[in-house]
Amino acid sequence: MGRILMQYVATKTDLVMANLIDSDVNELKLAAQKLFHDATMLAGAGTGPSFLRWLASFSAIYLLILDRTNWRTNMLTSLLVPYIFFSFPESLFNFLRGDVGKWIAFVAVVLRLFFPRHFPEWLEIPGSMILLLMVAPDVFALKTRNNWIGIAIELFIGCYLLQEHIRASGGFRNSFTQKHGISNTLGIILLIVYPICAFILH
Repeated sequence: MGRILMQYVATKTDLVMANLIDSDVNELKLAAQKLFHDATMLAGAGTGPSFLRWLASFSAIYLLILDRTNWRTNMLTSLLVPYIFFSFPESLFNFLRGDVGKWIAFVAVVLRLFFPRHFPEWLEIPGSMILLLMVAPDVFALKTRNNWIGIAIELFIGCYLLQEHIRASGGFRNSFTQKHGISNTLGIILLIVYPICAFILH
């Protein structure tokens, strides 16, 4: 009798525990669905593309720094300069087009003209980027950056760099297995993700 009672209590406890776990799993599913719904609403409001724009810009800067330090690829990585120009977030873009950018460009030009031996090679591309930000006409800088032409240029540059990287690595799978392969490949893929999302939301 005692054994039967113990089995009955154990079975009842297992059922209660199973029901509790099922209800917790259902609550997690509902929370995940609500999170996904809210995230898509937020992305539609403009936060998603803005975040991807920041991510793409810093990914391009990361790849540019990596190329100037230890990646040393034969790809045309100077294309990252116009990519950064078109994808740079508005706040940083306006900040660098102001007085700060003028002073940086002035110092870069003076160093390059009067002290060429002391001007490091790795500063060539960043200096070019600052000069491009400063001298670009307002029509080009403000209108083209924020419409489909700028997004199309970003997408073209990202696709070109990805196919060149895959070709140089000897295939898509090999592009992940080489030294710094995952970070390089993911960085280049991020260059494509932002323009695609921007096209979809346009």
